[in-house]
Order: sequence, then structure tokens, then C-alpha cells
Amino acid sequence: MIGEISHLLSLSAVLLLSLVLIFNLFFSFNQSHSNQLILSMRLFNQACWLVFISFGIYIYLAISDDFSIAYIANHSNSQLPIFYKVTSIWSAHEGSMFLWIVFLIAWSFLFINALDKNHPLKKPTLLMLSLIILGFLLFLLITSNPFERILPFGAIEGADINPVLQDPALAIHPPMLYLGYVGFVISFSFITAYLFHGDFKLDWEQDIKNWSLVAWIFLTIGIALGSWWAYYELGWGGYWFWDPVENVALMPWLAATAFMHSLFASSKSDVLKTWTMFLGILIFALSLFGAFIVRSGIIDSVHSFANDPERGLYLLSFSGSITLLALSVFAYRLPSLKSSKLVVSGSKESFLSMNNILMITSIFSIFLGVTYPLIIESINGDKVSIGPPYYNTIFAPLILIAAVFIMISVDALWQRSMSLRSLFITMAIPTFLSFVSMYLIWTFASVFSLLAYIGIFSGLLIIFSYLYRIINNFFNKKYINKGSAVAHLGLGLLFFAVSMNSIFSYEKNLNLAPGQSISVNESVQEFYFKDIRVFSASNHDVISAEVSLLHDGKEISLNPQKRKYATRGQITSESAIHASFLKDTYLTIGDQLENSSWTFSLKINYFIKWIWFSAALMVLGIFLTIFKKKAS
Repeated sequence: MIGEISHLLSLSAVLLLSLVLIFNLFFSFNQSHSNQLILSMRLFNQACWLVFISFGIYIYLAISDDFSIAYIANHSNSQLPIFYKVTSIWSAHEGSMFLWIVFLIAWSFLFINALDKNHPLKKPTLLMLSLIILGFLLFLLITSNPFERILPFGAIEGADINPVLQDPALAIHPPMLYLGYVGFVISFSFITAYLFHGDFKLDWEQDIKNWSLVAWIFLTIGIALGSWWAYYELGWGGYWFWDPVENVALMPWLAATAFMHSLFASSKSDVLKTWTMFLGILIFALSLFGAFIVRSGIIDSVHSFANDPERGLYLLSFSGSITLLALSVFAYRLPSLKSSKLVVSGSKESFLSMNNILMITSIFSIFLGVTYPLIIESINGDKVSIGPPYYNTIFAPLILIAAVFIMISVDALWQRSMSLRSLFITMAIPTFLSFVSMYLIWTFASVFSLLAYIGIFSGLLIIFSYLYRIINNFFNKKYINKGSAVAHLGLGLLFFAVSMNSIFSYEKNLNLAPGQSISVNESVQEFYFKDIRVFSASNHDVISAEVSLLHDGKEISLNPQKRKYATRGQITSESAIHASFLKDTYLTIGDQLENSSWTFSLKINYFIKWIWFSAALMVLGIFLTIFKKKAS
């Protein structure tokens, strides 16, 4: 009965949102009666609270092991800790879509209630948000119903959550990612409402700036957590695989990064407004495209959900309609959006414009890499795989060009050209230091990879540019935007760490029996396989290897595991990692061979932790930007 209450509350929310739209579309849409807006707001807020309560009840159903609910029976178990019973809700399609919609409603509820009641864009924004929420609620209840019952009797025990999802990082990763994805519904709806309204004298950028920055923070944290989880949990030793689902998360992030820069330029000097509006629409459109790719089952990925053409058709139709609506209004208003101000050559806006073009180019390249195999397969049935070589080859030159523009723009001014002297001073020292550092790295590594060294040089350009600016401004007591400096240092460190990891890291595959040892190389002087232990844990059996390494003169103990989960019978590998400042010693155990020996995969991953530290720096930079005090 409790499940039916939760279901009924969601259905009631659909009815209230429908009333909001019908009431405004058929009664005085172009008028501004305050009572009409008050009634619409009350209906909207009540619909939001109904969904919040419905989801809260659903959490209770999961915690209380109500296995008469099909979704809970298929993705939870009575032996799970409460934490994983809750996170099982977003471990598969129906529950994760429910969470996606709850976050969509939460963003909309907070924004529309924070917006001033007399704001001219409040009403059209409310209608746009209501339309989007209604469309996704109908998708949930019609094609992906999480309230479906097992009749006439429920299951005695649940089938358990997927073992690889029983991890704190992955439990937190989807909510962070979803908060980032749907957070950009604010910019999408507000910009579309602005275009509908047609009064282009309104200053709208400040109304959505901080909301967009917070959404970017969530999206960045979500992607970083997913990368971290893939590194230590999957046992593959990597952090990014250019998987199609990883790619559809990267595209909104790139668009959002370009949008943030364009938004600052638009609000400061009244240029790039058209760019800003287009990017604001594009971010959420790419998020909708990602939802379609992941939830339609159109691609095979460790991250994707089950194949269901009905879901895919609905998502494609609804997402396409919403995006087409926004882009059509944008195209209609485009002639009126032309600014009387032109971007001054050599100004900060000009470099932001160039980097926006590079961002769009990278997004298109990823989009092509994701969709091309699907197009070829639909035409002739051939399966085509596009992997890291394609993306690395395209991104390396784009990153280098972007790094040069970032380096130059450090000292560029808003709507003022740089002198040749300023340009030379800005470029000379960072470029010289980058070349010297790269030469020292090449001498030490004795390995040459063109793409990797382009990445190293690009990262160093950004790092030295901002370090030089910080030191120079400190001694000259000049103002520097701390948030921008920290965020760009994080970006430079990301390019540097990823490229250094690709050059210095290496892997060895070994076969040893218990009691055997072997010398791997000059760095790993001894690999000693002590013993194998077998024991039972709470809901799985464990095979654990006891390994001792003599690595750079230090003894390291590692215990990689293989686990077999009783309920599903699924076997997973658990890596053992010893972390230091520069590198991780990463070990996984494989299969037992006929001669009683075991296979091991030993990886030495350099600069790996620096990758996630760079993401933390970028997030910190945006936090500083949100909370900074205006310079006097």
C-alpha cells in the first residue's frame, strides 16, 4: 500500500504540472496578472513537494526491503548495509531516472523560488521548467515505472545490487553527475524564456551565473569520481577509456566550461551575448543527448543501462523537441541579438572567443566519434570501433592552441588590445621555462611521444603563465583573480599529469606460484608471492594474495583480491594500490593456471593522483570565484 501512495503522489505531480501549463497557455499567456503567477507558483511548488515526498517514501521502501516492488527486488538485498540499500535505488535505469528527475525538480524549485516575484522572466521560465519536468515524469511513469509490483506475491529475497557498484565512490558518483547534468536546465530554461520574452535590454547574466558555476562544480566532481572509481575498482588500471558514455559526460562539461567563460565576458563588457545564449542551450541539449545514449541501450558500455527501444524512442522524441524549440526561438531572434559592440582584436574577449571555437571543435569531434559507429552500423551492419588514438590525435593540437591562447589572455584586458611589448613579456618567460622543463623531462625519460610532449608543453605553458602572474602581482601588489588563477593552474596540471602518466607508466604481466619470487626490473628489484588465502566475508567469498615488493629499495606489502558474490555468483577483481607522491604501485590478481601458479598484472602509474588533485584545484577555483569579494 505504501508503494501505491508513492506512485499516486508522482501521478498527482503530473496532474498539477499539466494544470500549470494548461492554465497559462489558454488563459492570458501574454498578460501579467499577479494572481495568475501566484496560482501557478503554488501549483508548481506543490507538484515539486509531491515528488520529493514520493522519492522519500521510495527510499523507505528500499530500506525496509519491500521486495514486492520489482525494481527493489531486482537490485537490492536484505543483507546489504542501509547505505547500499539506498544507493541501490540509482544502480539501474528506473531508480536512477527517478533520482535524475528529483534533482531536476530540486534545481527548478530552488531557482524559481529564488527569482524575484516581479522578475519579467519568472513566468516564461516557470512554464519552460514545468514542460521539461512534465516530459520526464511521463517518461518515468510510462516507460520506466519504478513502482511496478510483483504480483500476486513479492519475492522472498532480493537479487542484490551489482557487486562492482558496492563502493562508496560509485554510490556518490551518479548523484554528483546528475546534479551537474540537470543543473544546466536553469540556463537552458532562463535563456529560452529570455528569447521568448523578446526584451533584449534585460540584464540576465547575473541571474544565472552562480547557478551555472555550481552546476559545473557538481559535473566536474561527478566526472572525477567516476574516473577515480574506474581506476581502483574495475581492475584495469586506467582512469579514462574514451568510452562512449564517458564521452557523452565530457561534451556537456566542455560546453559548460566555454559557457562560463563566455558568460563572464558577456556580463563584463556586453559582448559575446549570442555565443553565451547558444552555449547555454547547447549544454542541456548535450545532457539530454547523453541521457538518450545511456538509457536507450543504443551503445554497449560498462556504464550503460538495458536496451529498450521504447525508452530510446521517447527520449529521442522529447529531447529533440525541447532542443528544437529552444534553437528555433534562438534562430528567430538571432537578427535582433546582434550587438553594436565588436570584439576588439587582442583583447581578453578575443581570446575567449577563440577558445570557445576550440571547445566547439572538440565537442563536435567527440560527437562524431560517438555517433559515427552507430551510423555505419545502421547503414550496413558493420561494427566500427573508435578508440583513444582518434581522440588523442585530435585533442593534442587543440589543447596546445588553447594553452597558447590561455597564456596570452592572462595579461589581456577587457575590450582593449595588447601591445606587442606586453605580448612578448607575457609569452617569453612561460615559453622559455616550458621548453627547459620539457627538455629536462625528455632527458630523464629517454622516451619520445609527440602527442604526450604536446600535452606536457601545453600544461607547463598554463602553469608557468599563472605562476609568473601570481608572483609578479604579489611583489607589485596588484590584484589577481584568485579563483581564475587556481582553476587554470588545475587545468594546466591536468594536461601535465595525464601526459606524464602516459610517458612514465609501465605494466608487467607475471606468473608465479606461492613461495616464488622474481626480479622485474631495476625499479622493482623483487616481486615475492608469499601465499594465497581463502576466506568468507559478509556476502562474498574472497581469494586474497599476499605479495611483497622490493620497490626502489623499500618493501611494500600488497593484497589483491578476487571476490565471488553469493547471490549473483559474480566474480570481481579488487586491486591493491600503494600510493606515493609521484606514483602508484598497482597490482591485480588474475586466474590460476594448470601448474598452480597465478597470473598478476603489475602497473607502475606515475602522476596518477595528480590528475584528481587537478580536478580538485579546478573546483576550488570556481568556489573562490563564487564567493570572491569584488576588487575595490
